[in-house]
Amino acid sequence: MYKESIKEIEGVITNYFDGIFYGNVTKLKACFLENAAIYGDIKGVEYLKNIYEYLEGVKNRQSPNDLNETFKMKIIGIDVMGKIAIAKLHVPMLGYNYYDYLSLAKVNNNWKIVNKLFTHEE
Repeated sequence: MYKESIKEIEGVITNYFDGIFYGNVTKLKACFLENAAIYGDIKGVEYLKNIYEYLEGVKNRQSPNDLNETFKMKIIGIDVMGKIAIAKLHVPMLGYNYYDYLSLAKVNNNWKIVNKLFTHEE
């Protein structure tokens, strides 16, 4: 069960990475629960959006792929306990060195991101 959950979560994260790297909002939206919250800080400036505000921002910016960036996003770790999980990701893109912490839950037999916390490290 544990290995199966890890594989399913890795699939969600792969879609998440593809969604943000290529600007594929449809793929990205499918990764999140509809009431997910996104919170972080960008160079000390607080960022708080609901999933729809976040997706609108992704839709209206140039994607890392459009800017000819190299895909360097990776999973640092995943911790699963039953139907909840946390994933730590390194997401360098758009001139930033982001680290994401994703909270996931298995809802209706599918893993979904329920919360995203992120920060930018110099």
